Amino acid sequence: MMHPEQVRRIIAEGIACEHLQVAGDGQHFEALIVSDEFAGKSRVQRQQAVNQVLRQLFDSGELHALSMKTQTPEEWSAARG
Repeated sequence: MMHPEQVRRIIAEGIACEHLQVAGDGQHFEALIVSDEFAGKSRVQRQQAVNQVLRQLFDSGELHALSMKTQTPEEWSAARG
């Protein structure tokens, strides 16, 4: 069973994040990922980048589902007011 901290660490190793939060129950996870790497990319391209980092976990079945919100630092700042 995966722990949120494990998923967070793997994402952080693959994507330079300004902010990263991961919560979950062992199979289903939610993540807020804030990275400059998302600048100029569509929502789908951002999610594909995260999925690529986690591909082995998805393929092995260790990670079943990840709901994610991907933002640039500017988008994250604006969303927080």
